[in-house]
Amino acid sequence: MTQLNYKREFAPRRLAFWIFWFGSHITLFLYGYYKQKNDVELNKLNVIGRSIWISRGAGLCLAYDGSLILLPVCRNLLKNLRVFKSLNYIIPFDENIWFHRQTSYAMLIFTLIHVFAHYINFWKLQELGIYNAWSIHYKTWAGLTGHIMLLIMVLIYTSSHAKMRNQSFETFWYTHNLSFFFMLCLYFHGYGCFVKTAEGKCKGYNSWRFTLISGFIYFSERVLRVIRARQETQITKVIDHPLKIIEIQFNKPSFRYKAGQYLFLNVPAISKWQWHPFTITSAPDDPYVSVHVRQIGDFTNKLGDLLGCNKDKGMPPSINLPTLKIDGSYGAPAVDVFDNKIAILIGCGIGVTPFASILRNIWYQQKNGKSSQLKRVEFIWICQDIGSFEWFQSLLKTLEDTMPQGFLKFHIYLTSRLRESIIQNIMINEFSSFDPLTNLGSRTHYGRPNFDELFDRLKSSINSKDSEIKIGVYYCGPNSLAKKLKRVCKKANSDGITTKRPDGTLRKERRVRPGFTPQEDIARYKNPNILEPVVKIKALEKKTRQIDRIKEKENKGESLTKEEENKLNNLDQVKKELENLQKLKAEEV
Repeated sequence: MTQLNYKREFAPRRLAFWIFWFGSHITLFLYGYYKQKNDVELNKLNVIGRSIWISRGAGLCLAYDGSLILLPVCRNLLKNLRVFKSLNYIIPFDENIWFHRQTSYAMLIFTLIHVFAHYINFWKLQELGIYNAWSIHYKTWAGLTGHIMLLIMVLIYTSSHAKMRNQSFETFWYTHNLSFFFMLCLYFHGYGCFVKTAEGKCKGYNSWRFTLISGFIYFSERVLRVIRARQETQITKVIDHPLKIIEIQFNKPSFRYKAGQYLFLNVPAISKWQWHPFTITSAPDDPYVSVHVRQIGDFTNKLGDLLGCNKDKGMPPSINLPTLKIDGSYGAPAVDVFDNKIAILIGCGIGVTPFASILRNIWYQQKNGKSSQLKRVEFIWICQDIGSFEWFQSLLKTLEDTMPQGFLKFHIYLTSRLRESIIQNIMINEFSSFDPLTNLGSRTHYGRPNFDELFDRLKSSINSKDSEIKIGVYYCGPNSLAKKLKRVCKKANSDGITTKRPDGTLRKERRVRPGFTPQEDIARYKNPNILEPVVKIKALEKKTRQIDRIKEKENKGESLTKEEENKLNNLDQVKKELENLQKLKAEEV
């Protein structure tokens, strides 16, 4: 275990959870074990020995886990409980999928113990001439429902691996819906008067009652989802973005949501049963609801074909856009972003989607004059491909032009290697007022961000009197960077960091190709010995025109911007570079 993992697992809250988790299971196991062993009414059955006591203890733990495993996926329940913010210190709502997995691991362990112990019990009962093992397996309620549950668990667990989910989400989705039949079998597992006292009276186990409350909550929620999802909505606009990203805009049929939340989408033309989660990228004040879909799986690729975004196939004009069904909205970690004085929003690749909704909502609040605790926003977007900038370019440009100075700052990072043509374009527009890649006033940074330096600068910019100011850090992207951000936040003494994506999943992105970094690529092309002659001439002409315009402006007595003043301050250095380029141009001519 690495030092970072050690600190994470043994943090006070996590340590308290593990103590409760293991303690409750051990307590229930021992209770079931000794209750079976010391029950005088079951002396006839207890002649089997330790295996029957073990199976009883494990069975009690399975009933306990069966009551817990449904609660983390009751999305409406979590959404309503999230309103009580004080509960988040006790119940980490953002860790619901993690808790669901821990419960499933516990169920797997106690299922193996329970099943193997019962196989030993059946063999011993047959040896004693009390029961036939085959009859117990498949002719009793306990044996039949037990093997059905075992088969369902095999299907669910084997299809839940991350690789399986990524390759075939549909398999994962359909097998998980078998949990309905699993719970039915669990309720009837103790039915049939299999266990009898020495006097021949039926003695049923009542551990199934553990699951009644959570089962009622879960099935009520499923019914609510079905009723709510019956209302269809129409697509109003489809935008095909670079890198196989589709923006879908549709009507708002009595749909209410907050910035940063997500919804589930169903396309009956593809499947009547599949519901897929997508982050809402529009703002509550927008006249539509929008989501950005990345085509990476069977469902999303079929959706792209259906919308005519596959350029090879296209969509005939006579085909109408498909209808949609939506379920939601559901809460996510980023919904409390407006409770902070300073918000740091960090997105990697398509992980920027929840922050698009938040940024839109900020713009509407400023436009409508709504007050908010939020006084400053630092937006950090890390991309591997230049085409990603186009997804929300118009939104970022509008925000940059309309937001008060100092309120919103952009930090755009490009991590992939640059093509030669891109590098040439960057050099030609080196002195432009706008970034050549994003068309924003904020310059693009090349390479990975140094969060230690960024957080140190942020910390130093806060006045001493505001040392207790609340800063919220929100992140959406690969898990590896989330761990680093946790460490940086603790070092900067922030209030903590939210590391889960609003849809409860984590995305893995491609590694940067080995070789030169983007900074090294640009440095190589700035070398006069490498730069192509045509590019040198273009760079010379561009710089000459820009400096001439600045000089004319200064001679007329007009005020200069800070950027123009900085260029004039470096006039000697620029002149020297121009002289070298002029000589080089003359030589080429």
